[in-house]
Amino acid sequence: MNLKPLCHACALGIDIGTSGVRAVAVDGEGRPVAASVFAYQAADDKRIPSAWWAAVENCLNDLSGKCALGSIEGIAVDGTSGTLVALDAGNAPLGAASLYNDTCDDPDIVAAIAAAAPATSPALGATTALGRAIKLSRGSGVHRIVHQADWIAMRLGHGEAISDENNALKTGYDLGTERWPEWLDSVGMDRRLLPKVARAGAAIGGIGNAGRALGLAENTRLHAGTTDGCAAFLATGAHQIGDAVTSLGSTLVVKIASDRPISAPLFGIYSHRVGNLWLAGGASNTGGAVIRSLFGDAQLDDLTRRIDASQPTGLDYYPLLRPGERFPINDPNHAPRLTPRPADDVVFFQGVLEGIAAVEELGYRQLAKLGAPQLRSVRTVGGGARNLPWREIRQRKLGVPFLDSISEDAAAGVASLVIRERSLSQ
Repeated sequence: MNLKPLCHACALGIDIGTSGVRAVAVDGEGRPVAASVFAYQAADDKRIPSAWWAAVENCLNDLSGKCALGSIEGIAVDGTSGTLVALDAGNAPLGAASLYNDTCDDPDIVAAIAAAAPATSPALGATTALGRAIKLSRGSGVHRIVHQADWIAMRLGHGEAISDENNALKTGYDLGTERWPEWLDSVGMDRRLLPKVARAGAAIGGIGNAGRALGLAENTRLHAGTTDGCAAFLATGAHQIGDAVTSLGSTLVVKIASDRPISAPLFGIYSHRVGNLWLAGGASNTGGAVIRSLFGDAQLDDLTRRIDASQPTGLDYYPLLRPGERFPINDPNHAPRLTPRPADDVVFFQGVLEGIAAVEELGYRQLAKLGAPQLRSVRTVGGGARNLPWREIRQRKLGVPFLDSISEDAAAGVASLVIRERSLSQ
């Protein structure tokens, strides 16, 4: 019986998502060589830390049949930004997690943060991770408040609570001073409950018993991870000032690599630091959800085939599901613009794609006005990335090279942090 030899990998990235967990092993150049995915068994599992860990175990057990886990030199974890877990003295979760999109239902906490936080702080707002951390800290027996990625890393390692500055940002971490600021105490957050914080990619410890039981070597190093959004950006291969990534999913998200932080709370813009880069971006309410509402999924392939992208329609649309936009225009009453509607659905469809491309172009222009560098290239992720006529429309609008992504997998992106750190230490 001939057995296929196991591949060799240098680093492992683990992405803790809202629907499941994905693990990707990469070689010394950051190229994916093996992957495994495990979907949660129930919708509420996205809130249950034990379900996250069970999915990690399943992924690594599956991956061990494809890749020699003992050869992996480093591992890093990404998670949804702002998802928090309260832990007891033994690092066991105290109930379900507080998710990234949950709101802080205590108006006094929200008001206190608004009064004390810097005007540009990502800790502000109704979904404030800091506010939800304060609420969690008031529970019985709480010994520690950590982020989703932190807790998985703790399980793989020796139990020390260490976060990365990307995940810590919305919880109030100060990137300038690189510490938890004193004003957190004034709003009711005991800083002693929060984890230590390292820069994304920094080596933070070794593998513990649980990690070794899954096949990881004792000399494998744990590295500080990042958020899922930053990991997805890194996965594409974008790494130079002016490189941008557009996500064409249910919504339109644009992000650019900058040499300086960009902060504009009015537009929901703040920046994460990865190495010497700052990743700045914004999210519009336009995108694939509008397309599906107008045309449904069944006819999209046929409409796409019939588009003549070389002939612009001349239609001037701002496609939205309902009134309200935050970026690149900040107006809660901004009205959708989808008229006049031509009789030909192909022309209408092309006009909607052109309208979303116009919003994308306006988004990058808005980032430039706020201090971002000149756009030099665009990579595209999400379902819309496969639509070639749309790519032609967008490239003509933006006027820069459109480059292929190395990967769209956030797990590969967080693994690339290990490769970067490894190259710096050699």
